[in-house]
Amino acid sequence: MTAIDGFWAVVPAGGAGTRLWPLSRAGAPKFLLDLTGTGRTLLQGTADRLRPLVGDRLVVVTGTRHASAVAAQLPGLPTTQLMAEPSPRDSMAAIGWAAAVLEARDPSAVVGSFAADHLIGDQVAFEDCVREAVEVARTGLLVTIGIEPTYAATGFGYIRAGSALPGRPTARAVEEFVEKPDASTAARYLAEGAYRWNAGMFVVRASVLLDLLHEWHPDLASGLRALAADQALLEQSWDGLTKIAIDNAIAEPAAAAGRVAVVPGTFAWDDIGDFASLAGLLPPPADGGPTVLGDPDLVVAVDSTGLVVPGSGRVVSVVGLDDVVVIDTGDALLVTTLERAQDVKAVVDALKAAGGSDLT
Repeated sequence: MTAIDGFWAVVPAGGAGTRLWPLSRAGAPKFLLDLTGTGRTLLQGTADRLRPLVGDRLVVVTGTRHASAVAAQLPGLPTTQLMAEPSPRDSMAAIGWAAAVLEARDPSAVVGSFAADHLIGDQVAFEDCVREAVEVARTGLLVTIGIEPTYAATGFGYIRAGSALPGRPTARAVEEFVEKPDASTAARYLAEGAYRWNAGMFVVRASVLLDLLHEWHPDLASGLRALAADQALLEQSWDGLTKIAIDNAIAEPAAAAGRVAVVPGTFAWDDIGDFASLAGLLPPPADGGPTVLGDPDLVVAVDSTGLVVPGSGRVVSVVGLDDVVVIDTGDALLVTTLERAQDVKAVVDALKAAGGSDLT
């Protein structure tokens, strides 16, 4: 299939991935890392996945700290399509800035926002889903891609789908966005079948995105359009922009107003939110021992399972431990369990509080 006319992919590349510390840090966040052993970083994999849909119409929005690394990993990306934020202002400012620039270039442009650090399986199903989303977006709706839930996850927000959109293969109206539920509520969502995971993928006409934003946050919309008109305003005005996520800024209020649609994504999806997630994505070892990311010759395991990353060059040995996580990066060593993988962020918080910023 050919690329979609007038469709641009916007890739927000930010965050530190603190639950994957010490692999992922502020200076080397997870989107710049090869976490799957394929030889391609998550950012490169995202660009590879989007190229068939957009061709060279790819924009990456990242922090000034990471702009050089992004350029090195995506050498074919034009400098005009690498946008560097002076400071983090959350997803609405990042996506909205790119949309404002594209709106000024082409008022009919459709933009799709896709995170730099997610994994997606089944490329054909992904492309089919995005193509339908673009067609729905051309009608003036904000479209989100909702992932078919495979278990009662409590770590994701949800989208409640309503009635089918006439003449569309799978698209449905969105009734509401729901925050991360507790376990019993998540189980009910899964059983009811009307809910999708909110993966933060949005497709919309650039002008519609800015117009929606102007309804609920007019100062932010005006500020972003002013930036698109005059890049020289960036340093003096960026830090004054409202810091808010795209879900809170426009997706939730627009859904309440009946202006959001969802296209169900039936492909596998993972945001690699912690080491338990990462362990499940890597191929299991043939001997039944722990999964290894890196050189397997540096891991000696006896009656143990879990995940081991021997990143320092020294041998890591584990004996008699089930579902253990050992991450050795040379300057830091993490030992935890798959069950407590979500709690790794607390280590980063403690290091920051103690002044250990060099490690975070």
